[in-house]
Amino acid sequence: MNVLILTGAGISAESGIPTFRDANGLWEGYAFEEVATPAAFARNPALVQEFYNQRRRALLRPEIQPNAAHVALAEFEKRLSDSEDDEFLLVTQNIDDLHERAGSDNVLHMHGELLKAQCLETLECYPWREDLDETTPHPDDPDDETRCGMLRPHVVWFGEIPIGLDRIEKAATRANVFIAIGTSGLVYPAAGIVSMTPPSCRRIEINMDDTPASPSFDETIRGRASETVGRVLAQL
Repeated sequence: MNVLILTGAGISAESGIPTFRDANGLWEGYAFEEVATPAAFARNPALVQEFYNQRRRALLRPEIQPNAAHVALAEFEKRLSDSEDDEFLLVTQNIDDLHERAGSDNVLHMHGELLKAQCLETLECYPWREDLDETTPHPDDPDDETRCGMLRPHVVWFGEIPIGLDRIEKAATRANVFIAIGTSGLVYPAAGIVSMTPPSCRRIEINMDDTPASPSFDETIRGRASETVGRVLAQL
């Protein structure tokens, strides 16, 4: 069995992480053009860095923990790993590390990772749990002041290409089961993954409400991810 999972903000919202998008399209009071585009970073890097510093601090609060849906996915992956004939890929739009904390191994963060920083010069990524600003020393050259401020959040901004698209497409075309959990069905290319799966694929959507992508699924399950994901996986 080849299983492809896509998770979105809905799964992490149950762990206390805000979706950052309200009915007005604002993230914590900011329009995405102010904090989530390359142009925004070029225009006001201090504002963009502080926006992600706040998100990073929030993610590292002790009360933010994986929920039952994260745990169920990790346990399901481990069951599949016992068979050489089964394949599993968990693609997430989320930039938190809750899947990894729950025990998932085969995770692809298509929109980047908040707990990593990327060098503006080399594009190399580094594990990162502290704040970033224009005075942050470069980890490769901490004594070279000319390289201070050369790090940005390892986050895919609007206008940038998501990570791992070739791998995602390959997994989609091979999938026997595709499950989308807590995704809005609005953000592409993630919203188009369901259309890459073959006609024989069993497509399941788990969400609190209908989405624009709902008609593309064979089964739509309404409810909290923490209450439904484990049950759905147990029935596969």
